[in-house]
Amino acid sequence: MRDVFVKLGTDFFSTLVFLGVYLASGSIVLATAVAIAGAMGQIIFARIRRRELNFMTYASLLLVIVLGGATILTQDPRFVLAKPSIAHFAIGAIMLKRGWMLRYVPAIVVETIPDYVTFAGYAWAALMFALGAGTIAVAMTGDLKLWTFYVTFVAVGAKIAAFAVQYIAFRVLVTSRIRAARA
Repeated sequence: MRDVFVKLGTDFFSTLVFLGVYLASGSIVLATAVAIAGAMGQIIFARIRRRELNFMTYASLLLVIVLGGATILTQDPRFVLAKPSIAHFAIGAIMLKRGWMLRYVPAIVVETIPDYVTFAGYAWAALMFALGAGTIAVAMTGDLKLWTFYVTFVAVGAKIAAFAVQYIAFRVLVTSRIRAARA
């Protein structure tokens, strides 16, 4: 679980830095410049430590620079606030691959209800697209408190709720199919 939070913190480091500096200083330009420097610092630090960097790391840096540049030019934080939606859209697009979830569930689930697992994979993709659209909608308001609440509680809460519903549904479906097969 700790690794998940470390990866999330790393992925959203520049956004969190932007938010913290902006809330502390009220300066869009300062917050954006520090966020861009932070993202570049992450890359440099990883290179010094000889860590392998993947495509998403460089894509994230590019997004920070492009959206940060747009934020500095327009003096509008909404560009940086919309950044997490790109991750939701990218993940949603990946989740549109038929059967992507089959490798992440126990073998008994794959053997018993593969059609439901495939459906759940598409439901997860829809959730990611909805959360991405929600992030953009909230970012366009420019309200940092609302955005922070949405990204921190609504988006995370929706994923936790979806996982819980999926777990319960899979458990009930597998149990009922096994009982039906025995009868």
